[in-house]
Amino acid sequence: MKKILVMFTLVTLLFSSCYPDPQIGNDGAQTNISLDKFYADFEYEASLRGVDINIENLDLISRIEEIEEEGVAGTCHFNSHQSNIVTIDQSFWNSASSNQKEMVVFHELGHCVLGRDHREEENNENACLSIMNSGTTGCQIFYNETNREYYLDELFTYSE
Repeated sequence: MKKILVMFTLVTLLFSSCYPDPQIGNDGAQTNISLDKFYADFEYEASLRGVDINIENLDLISRIEEIEEEGVAGTCHFNSHQSNIVTIDQSFWNSASSNQKEMVVFHELGHCVLGRDHREEENNENACLSIMNSGTTGCQIFYNETNREYYLDELFTYSE
């Protein structure tokens, strides 16, 4: 019986050590691991457009939690005295498609990493011209495989 208990403990320790530790910001807050894929994709897409980004070096804190403000899928809080914080709404995250998740994460990283403001322009078909649209003007972002490249080109190369 003792051998079985020791074996069970060793197997449990082996499997529990296979998961990466959460990243910890300077203020001790944990970075949500489920955003890592989107952060890596953001860095990759930036590099394709000649923009060098290493999010790990930016002391960025990320959270997926409920945002109390109605209709807000994500936020970026930043100032020069503390780590930038990206928060993605838990309810949005639970129901969103991969494209929707990518669009919101990239929008918030546009603020927190690229320093982009909102860009409200739209075309004559009521389509937003930027992934950095605030979502309050009535235009639509049709972020999909057909126009993803356009929105990413604009995100990483637009200068105001």
